[in-house]
Amino acid sequence: MLKVENLAIHYGGIQAVRGISFEVKAGELVSLIGSNGAGKTSTLRAISGLVNPSSGNVYIDGKVVTDMPANKRVSLGLAHCPEARKIFSQQSVLDNLTLGAYLRFGKEKKSDIETSIEEMFAIFPKLKERQKQVAGTLSGGEQQMLAIGRALMLKPKILMLDEPSMGLAPVIIEEVFRVIERIKSARTTTILLVEQLAFMALKVADRGIVLEQGVIRLEGPAADLKDNPIVREAYLGVKTS
Repeated sequence: MLKVENLAIHYGGIQAVRGISFEVKAGELVSLIGSNGAGKTSTLRAISGLVNPSSGNVYIDGKVVTDMPANKRVSLGLAHCPEARKIFSQQSVLDNLTLGAYLRFGKEKKSDIETSIEEMFAIFPKLKERQKQVAGTLSGGEQQMLAIGRALMLKPKILMLDEPSMGLAPVIIEEVFRVIERIKSARTTTILLVEQLAFMALKVADRGIVLEQGVIRLEGPAADLKDNPIVREAYLGVKTS
């Protein structure tokens, strides 16, 4: 479904990602974990076309999209829920959700879009309560729910989530991860999750990838990584000696 091949990313003279390769299979949830500055967000931005890699390729459904503009990648079913949410803060909650489905207009009935909105309200009841509210006035947790809901309105084949727990209270983080598990359980959306909270990320994932200073240090089944001494000490805060 999603393949990254020898991807390298530079910002001027600084190399953020150093020739990494990995795949995410259809219906799979893969968590990309690592410390700040490891290259996680840069990797997502290169996949979605927001930054140009200095070398390597990105494939969606076997199609090379490396030189494809970001908006064209969205039309292939790639949704990117970015770090810090990036909602349309001056628009209402309902408008944000509707805008998430803009590529579906003209292809589907209006009632289909409305059904999707109701589905988002079922997943995120607080958004239904606040559907007429200006999005920028929502709490941080509500804004994160809106950002995920807006991405899901595309009916994406691939959903990339960048630090969905950032800045949220523990109780809201648990709620967000319950939603991620719900999306995963349907097995209709392939998910690439970047998350600082390694334990939470590996708990919901099928597989994990540990990125360190722009290279892949470890990868494998999430359950195995949770038990790996290196991961436990470096990312889960568990002393192993």
